[in-house]
Amino acid sequence: MTLTDPSLLDDLFTHEVDGRPAQFVRPADTDLPNWGVYDGGDFLGMLYSDQSGGGTGWRLGQSHERHDVLDDAVRALRRPRSWPRERAQVSDWARRLLADESLTAVDVETTGLNEPWAVQIAATDRSGAVLFDAYLDPRAEIEPGAVAVHKITPEKVAGAPTFGDLLPALTEALHGRTCVAYNMPFDRECLERELRRHHGSAESAARWLGECRWHDAMEPYAVWKGLWSVKRGRYRSQKLGGPHTAVEDCRFLLARVREMASSDRP
Repeated sequence: MTLTDPSLLDDLFTHEVDGRPAQFVRPADTDLPNWGVYDGGDFLGMLYSDQSGGGTGWRLGQSHERHDVLDDAVRALRRPRSWPRERAQVSDWARRLLADESLTAVDVETTGLNEPWAVQIAATDRSGAVLFDAYLDPRAEIEPGAVAVHKITPEKVAGAPTFGDLLPALTEALHGRTCVAYNMPFDRECLERELRRHHGSAESAARWLGECRWHDAMEPYAVWKGLWSVKRGRYRSQKLGGPHTAVEDCRFLLARVREMASSDRP
């Protein structure tokens, strides 16, 4: 059985998504690639094969909501009943964020994922205009996996300023502002690590970070998309979709915030 060509799917089949099987039943009165989806004995809804946009996709019930991947369509059908309320709360949060004139998008590219150091930091205002953008000498090895993502090689940052060299300009760019990042805890912890190394004090690092109002956009965006994972017991995180250059990632982040502020469905 192939999931890429709906015309080849059986009238009855089971497909596991996030560790739980979903049962697909084609209505008896049609030969079209449409299925009712069941989770145990519970009817989740209808999925219709959708060829619009030049590729195979899946449309939920009578709505316009479409997913390219069958698993994501099932996750959408598994949303908890609280999702419309939770999604409305996210939209309200995004609108309040965009109304803040001090809103600043922040992105940090790093040496890796495990206790990393910064190799590029950028910040833009809510319109996408650059407030800060600099490459840094991390004084540490840049992991090959990180280079493969952001393309910042050791040669590129050789001779670049250190975090301490750039701290006055970064302070001017961020302090007193509302800062939003995608997976904010990761970026904030990287900045905290740099501040501790520079000041030699966790207290000084905490004071510096406390001069900004921090928000994370990744979890709200997961709620807004509403793809429920029964395995994790929460909404699945979504990729930002940026090119992994810090300034453009800031702009992609702002686009996600504007998307959440809209009333459109995913």
